[in-house]
Amino acid sequence: MNGSLKNKSMIVTGASSGIGRAAAKRFAAEGVRLALVARSEDKLKLLADELGGESLVLPADLAKPDDVTAVVKRAAERLGSIDILFANAGSYVAGGAADGDPEEWDRVIDINVKSVFRAVRAVLPGMIERRSGDIVVTSSIAGHQAIDWEPVYSGTKHAVQSFVHGVRRQVAKHNVRIGSLAPGMVLNELWGLTDPQDIERRVEAHSGLRNEDVIDALHFMLTRPPNVAIRDLVILPQGQDL
Repeated sequence: MNGSLKNKSMIVTGASSGIGRAAAKRFAAEGVRLALVARSEDKLKLLADELGGESLVLPADLAKPDDVTAVVKRAAERLGSIDILFANAGSYVAGGAADGDPEEWDRVIDINVKSVFRAVRAVLPGMIERRSGDIVVTSSIAGHQAIDWEPVYSGTKHAVQSFVHGVRRQVAKHNVRIGSLAPGMVLNELWGLTDPQDIERRVEAHSGLRNEDVIDALHFMLTRPPNVAIRDLVILPQGQDL
């Protein structure tokens, strides 16, 4: 893709908040046809109303394999084809390996790893047949270096990185692009940050990114000329010490 994304179709997972919500707002404004995916139907409907147009609301629990398959199928049926997958939904867990909750780990792995694998698997046949398409997966700086206070989360993001790198080599011959977008600290609901003044203070201190900063990077990735593939894009707050 190059330049305008108008009339392209795009699935955004994790669309009800944070990076996903910011992506929906940015790309709706550019005329992208959106399929919005998250667990909360109410939040998705509010977002769709805010966006105007005809965004497709697809509530789903991506920890459930059948839900992943179903939302991609429904999006393709309604939008005709999927030009872009932004596999952004994610969950977070911190803490020690010795005293962590394996059931919580399972859910984080289901969302951060398995749902990404399944969503990519679901969109690839159509992209390969059309010989075009873009997939961007939200990774993390934790996917590039293991962080000691979040080893399970780091493990999920390392898995995503390896998957993206392997799939990229498989699909390059079909003119399909896949890359990872790996932010550092993003000042949003995932970290319990919702107060605009607090967020701006942290931005001014160079200690965090706005959701919109990450979406600027995503937009850059998606609008490169077809001969350009961005495998990894790491975006950090200037002052983040990692």
